[in-house]
Amino acid sequence: MTETTPYDADRARFTRQALARLVLCDHAVDVADGAAGLVATENDPDTGPGGRVSQTFQLIELAERALASAVIYERERGSSWTEIAQYLGIGPAEAEERFAANLDGWNAAFDIPYRLDDTGRKRIPQLPTAAYDPAWACTQLDRWAGNRLILVNDERPVSSGLVMAVPEDVEPPVTP
Repeated sequence: MTETTPYDADRARFTRQALARLVLCDHAVDVADGAAGLVATENDPDTGPGGRVSQTFQLIELAERALASAVIYERERGSSWTEIAQYLGIGPAEAEERFAANLDGWNAAFDIPYRLDDTGRKRIPQLPTAAYDPAWACTQLDRWAGNRLILVNDERPVSSGLVMAVPEDVEPPVTP
């Protein structure tokens, strides 16, 4: 699909590394919020048998998604498979094989950013939401971090550290 959307110009301000970092931040929020849901005990009587196991298992799934996002981010910032593998406790070839599908999907989404739904009328973004609409993601993630990270004294605790392609005060080039 060659048609553009309002999000394309916003996305052009960000490097792929920054977009990958936003996705990792977004997935980390899901993990943190999922873990926070396990802390309070007041609603335990409302949880059916096995309910906390279900929540914890979902947390593992969210953490696996965050791990895949971390690998994509590390690859975007130039980390080698050897460097990544050492933290996973596996060999470089095994690390590359384990995350190949995630990286292939990430790379393919930049080549073909949308697909049509079954009706052929609605475009479905192939990038994760935080990378598809990074301006919205920055606002949401900065707000989340500002409200929850008590030792951070930055108005933009997430977006201020991103490697940008185009400065905020410069209009990105429009692609036909």
